[in-house]
Amino acid sequence: MCGRYTTVSTVSVVEQRFRVQVPAERVWEPNANVSAGTAAPVIADEAPGEVQLMQFGFTPRWAKKQFYTLNARSEGDSNPDDDPRYAGAMGILRKPMFRQSIRDRRCLVVADGFIEGPKDVKLSRPFLVYPRDGRPLALAGIWDEWAHPETGEVVRSFAILTTVANPTLQAIGHHRSPVVLDSDDERTWIDPTAPIAEVTALMRPCPVARLNAHPIAPTIRDPRAQGSELLRPTGELIHPEHRFIPHEHLALFGMGEGRARNRPRPGGPEQLPLFS
Repeated sequence: MCGRYTTVSTVSVVEQRFRVQVPAERVWEPNANVSAGTAAPVIADEAPGEVQLMQFGFTPRWAKKQFYTLNARSEGDSNPDDDPRYAGAMGILRKPMFRQSIRDRRCLVVADGFIEGPKDVKLSRPFLVYPRDGRPLALAGIWDEWAHPETGEVVRSFAILTTVANPTLQAIGHHRSPVVLDSDDERTWIDPTAPIAEVTALMRPCPVARLNAHPIAPTIRDPRAQGSELLRPTGELIHPEHRFIPHEHLALFGMGEGRARNRPRPGGPEQLPLFS
């Protein structure tokens, strides 16, 4: 599953990376530990030119009460053993909770990395998985809009699609991976006119060359924990690199430095060191 991730890039980086605008009222605080119930930036099919803030934790519109479904399995009930070689049908199309949203309410989940641990011990031994190319990732998501039956309050929420583990996740000992979209496929994912066969073809593990990972402290288990120290490496990289400088790939403003620093600056995007 993917129950924790990071969203720490500046607004200007996200705007240039995804060719979108971020309205002033939707500027997010840097978050090293996005967890259930957090408002986080997404780019939805209904408004592909701008960033929205939605709640992490999916509630379908027909639900009688609110709940927080963080992930949606691409294979649905198929592949119960999480065989990494699985290449069969995408059963999500038949799951009552997700079958409508996967067809017409898809989104890009903006992330700079995600947190996973071995299947048996989970976040007691966590790893930060990050993109080797240094850009924010687009994780495949679905969203929906739910209205509280008593108050009428409307909540927009999303879930991250998962697929079988790629070699990086297998090396960690985890059995699943979020669906990491290739940049060339991002617009297809949020295109409401895209044939469903093209959409389901994207629900596959990403190439090993795109991701690397290093262990971090188990402090991140606490969903209230924040700060750049959460993402500092505590051990060696899963895949050796010639230059181990993930602080050039990700950016995290110090917690509390806040909204003012997370705005576009003259002269283009800025990324501050991750481990400061």
